[in-house]
Amino acid sequence: MAILGELGTQVLIPVAGLIGIAFAVAQWVLVSKVKVTPGAAAASGGGKNGYGDYLIEEEEGLNDHNVVVKCAEIQTAISEGATSFLFTMYQYVGIFMIFFAVLIFVFLGSIEGFSTKSQPCTYSKGTCKPALYTALFSTAAFLLGAITSLVSGFLGMKIATYANARTTLEARKGVGKAFITAFRSGAVMGFLLSSSGLVVLYITINVFKLYYGDDWEGLFESITGYGLGGSSMALFGRVGGGIYTKAADVGADLVGKVERNIPEDDPRNPAVIADNVGDNVGDIAGMGSDLFGSYAESSCAALVVASISSFGINHDFTSMCYPLLVSSVGIIVCLITTLFATDFFEIKAANEIEPALKKQLIISTALMTIGVAIISWLALPAKFTIFNFGAQKEVANWGLFLCVGVGLWAGLIIGFVTEYYTSNAYSPVQDVADSCRTGAATNVIFGLALGYKSVIIPIFAIAASIYVSFSIAAMYGIAMAALGMLSTMATGLAIDAYGPISDNAGGIAEMAGMSHRIRERTDALDAAGNTTAAIGKGFAIGSAALVSLALFGAFVSRAGVQVVDVLSPKVFIGLLVGAMLPYWFSAMTMKSVGSAALKMVEEVRRQFNTIPGLMEGTAKPDYATCVKISTDASIKEMIPPGALVMLTPLIVGTLFGVETLSGVLAGALVSGVQIAISASNTGGAWDNAKKYIEAGNSDHARSLGPKGSDCHKAAVIGDTIGDPLKDTSGPSLNILIKLMAVESLVFAPFFATYGGLLFKFL
Repeated sequence: MAILGELGTQVLIPVAGLIGIAFAVAQWVLVSKVKVTPGAAAASGGGKNGYGDYLIEEEEGLNDHNVVVKCAEIQTAISEGATSFLFTMYQYVGIFMIFFAVLIFVFLGSIEGFSTKSQPCTYSKGTCKPALYTALFSTAAFLLGAITSLVSGFLGMKIATYANARTTLEARKGVGKAFITAFRSGAVMGFLLSSSGLVVLYITINVFKLYYGDDWEGLFESITGYGLGGSSMALFGRVGGGIYTKAADVGADLVGKVERNIPEDDPRNPAVIADNVGDNVGDIAGMGSDLFGSYAESSCAALVVASISSFGINHDFTSMCYPLLVSSVGIIVCLITTLFATDFFEIKAANEIEPALKKQLIISTALMTIGVAIISWLALPAKFTIFNFGAQKEVANWGLFLCVGVGLWAGLIIGFVTEYYTSNAYSPVQDVADSCRTGAATNVIFGLALGYKSVIIPIFAIAASIYVSFSIAAMYGIAMAALGMLSTMATGLAIDAYGPISDNAGGIAEMAGMSHRIRERTDALDAAGNTTAAIGKGFAIGSAALVSLALFGAFVSRAGVQVVDVLSPKVFIGLLVGAMLPYWFSAMTMKSVGSAALKMVEEVRRQFNTIPGLMEGTAKPDYATCVKISTDASIKEMIPPGALVMLTPLIVGTLFGVETLSGVLAGALVSGVQIAISASNTGGAWDNAKKYIEAGNSDHARSLGPKGSDCHKAAVIGDTIGDPLKDTSGPSLNILIKLMAVESLVFAPFFATYGGLLFKFL
């Protein structure tokens, strides 16, 4: 038995979750001390980090009431635009949610003909609860996961829109104060999301346990609905938000920068508010839902396998909750790590920002390694067995520590490789920038080559972690490696959310007409944020690959498939179709961005051509029309890609059976990961190549500039091509591979009973 008893587990998990939520609230209170009302802006309390006058105080504009009023107005416009879009999207998503909940209940309830009789258990002795009740609880878990995902995304967006103008105002006092405001705001989102995900899952398990009692097989089977709910909402958030943000971004850049030669975020540009709204609905709300989905799915995959291993058969609650205990330790570790950025050390110059963010990743990974070693020793018996495709494999507690550790460090490697290929501090992005000398075509060629090359090391890291964790603890080991990668999610999310907040802060500074020096500071924050956003996407894709494989293993176990034979024609056709799906999905999302951007470009051109005095700055553009174009396009265009992902497992499983579906899942995983990494890194490299030229911080960069030169225009074209790759198609693909796998897992009993209708008649 484990050293930590059931009572200790029942206390530790909720306490860790509540500490995380309390820390998020504390950070929010500190951010709210920065006032966006005239007269209160400079009168903040004492002390260094953020609120005293410890850094260089500038005379320029500190008490300029007009600047503060303008910042508040712009912040309100961005917040209202983002809230309006999310509410519109949630209405459509709500209809889907109800429809799919009914589908889950009908499909799973029909397995035993809606019988209320108890059934013999598949993996343990005794009787298990009726399939009808498992269908009911799976449906409830799905709705719970979906609502938690939506709330997570919405709260993240609200926090980001609350913090953007405050970051701008703090930038007047120095780059350090602005950094702390942006990072604290990111931490609010990171801790709120990771802690609420843990607490809701913990409560759900305990409430379901009241009905299921000793039937842990049925209990954790129904919990898988939680992961499905979280991920299905993340899909719509990522795709819808991604189309919104990139339609506005491409439209604003092509007409504003290339045609009219005006700066980024210039208030004369009609698409500028839509562009800033997009940062919040795509990069914040979408990404928050995405990582919540990954966390929920990897937890569910681990719990399903554990329930049919010795943990579940022997009803060892502490060992069973090992995935949740790892996440609990992660929250405490991330809390300590955050203090290094906000309280222990101080940013005094722009070149210290990126190293500070990278240190967050290193510190959290190092501390988490120690935390996992301790919790593995306390929560696991010395020896136990793990279900391995029909057999029970004996594992030692240090083995699971290695599985989590491998995932944790593989995540760090993927993060740093991503940074190397997307940061303009290194040669790959500088080479891309240099290729702009000969125009946009060579820029595109170099960018694509960089993206393809950037796949190599992350794939080796994922492959190594899969081999090591599977060798030690079969599919449970892979699920724990995925959780290891996600265990420092609170820090990862804080770093990721920091980027769009800084981007918005720069936009507000430009629109409010603040001085060039302040814009330079927000640009420095934004440049670091761009690289860290790419690192965040690397983490999300790497963890998605491991989560998807763990879910695949759980699906194969539950569907009763003994072996997936690639030489079987049923499996091979599935592999081919599965490998094609990410391309089909990417084509849909990119075409959606393209057609929405086309409308946006036409509207921006129309306003510049027909509104007298717009270029001179004497007339105001019609921002609302551009916001409406992005909203309408994203709502309409998110449905076909969403339907493709949600319907494929249902159609394949019902018509072709579990063997072909196994092939589809494997094919989608293998090709989806490669495309997702290359798309995200290509887009990130093009973006930072453009920023490298704009910043002009080296002799080489200055030789390519200045803004408005042919070289810069070629870089802007590359950036606009990369926008849908890095912010729509790439990040959405990791949801595709996870969502299809978790959906197959939830419907596995139905497919095993009724699937393969087509082959039965052939």
